[in-house]
Amino acid sequence: MKAVILAAGLGKRMGYMSKGTIKVAGREILYRTLEILKELGISEAVIVTNSRYGEEYGEFIRKYGFNAELIINRHPEKGNGYSLYLAREHVDGKFILIMSDHIYEKAFLERAVRGEGLIVDASPKYTCLEEATKVKIEDGRVENIGKHLKDFDAVDTGFFVLTPEIFNVADDLLLERGKAELSEIVKMAKLGVTFVSGFFWMDIDTPEDIKKARKLIVRASVKGKGDGFISRYLNRKISTRISALLVDYVTPNQMTIATFLLGIFSALLNFVSIPLAGVLYQVSSILDGVDGEIARASMRTGRFGGYADSVLDRYVDFAFLLTLAYVSIKEPLWWVIAASAIFGSAMVSYSTERYKAAYGSDIYSDIPAMRRLIGKRDERIFLTMLFCLAGRIKVLLLLLAILTAIRTAGTVWLVWKNREN
Repeated sequence: MKAVILAAGLGKRMGYMSKGTIKVAGREILYRTLEILKELGISEAVIVTNSRYGEEYGEFIRKYGFNAELIINRHPEKGNGYSLYLAREHVDGKFILIMSDHIYEKAFLERAVRGEGLIVDASPKYTCLEEATKVKIEDGRVENIGKHLKDFDAVDTGFFVLTPEIFNVADDLLLERGKAELSEIVKMAKLGVTFVSGFFWMDIDTPEDIKKARKLIVRASVKGKGDGFISRYLNRKISTRISALLVDYVTPNQMTIATFLLGIFSALLNFVSIPLAGVLYQVSSILDGVDGEIARASMRTGRFGGYADSVLDRYVDFAFLLTLAYVSIKEPLWWVIAASAIFGSAMVSYSTERYKAAYGSDIYSDIPAMRRLIGKRDERIFLTMLFCLAGRIKVLLLLLAILTAIRTAGTVWLVWKNREN
């Protein structure tokens, strides 16, 4: 099954830009759709664009190596139905039709590709109803379609699963009127509809839509599982806003290095001001989520990025607690406690990462109870900041030594209980 993408619009409201190649959250709109479709087994595409943007889409195809044919519509004034008609010689059997300016989440596409006819949404959450194309449905088929319908049952998502018979309808309209809009073809064909409701999708028509989509994509890129209490209720609320501002300008690796350097600087700041160092340590913890959010939002995730981030986090934690102990402790007994806190912080991470190496899967997915176990890195860093501000360093180190020991022991027990019994 091929995907036909209509990209012949002039993009007037975007300042005459090819909307499919506009970057939203670090990736071109069309890149997002084609990459997800490729994961779903649809690797061939036909892109219909106008002569103004032909070279740009050609470069886009070459840059990313997509298996796509390019068709130039030299008469875009004949309507987007004519663009569809131009693809008639390039598809064989059932095919998918998509608009180049629509963004879809993977969960939507997974369901949409299994549908038939026009894919509609009965409860759109992310698109403006005033701008949306409404659909009136009768007996499971399109009865009427248009932006100004007062009585409607669902909203057109811009996604279709069609058969070559649709070209006959387009041909009739073109012969009769010399032009054809897709909505007219849909209405005349009385296309069947499939409901895929409540998932993230939206079309990009204005600069405001780009901002809205960027925020939504970044918000959806939060890892979720594995986050501690502080991350869920504080850090992520800040980091996602920062990620939305930076996602189009920095790479995940650049953000990882910047956060690492900030963490090391916070450790060195212990020699100058412990309260200020604690605050900066917490700031680095907030920013520590940004590289992952940017990676997921911009579809640049990779195993090495997560691996490197985890290793660098250990260096930051070790450096901060070591310098904190160095400037605060003289007694040998308290150095033993400080060493236990430092060692315990490393063991919390090791005990969870070692699970992945031993069992080949994520511990938070396999053992949901892990999410309720206290003592994750974000919680420890926030606790560290509070005690640094209060000047109670010895109490902090004792608490960290106990907390990390409990969490590590709890992790081992949960693994034993869930995997060995």
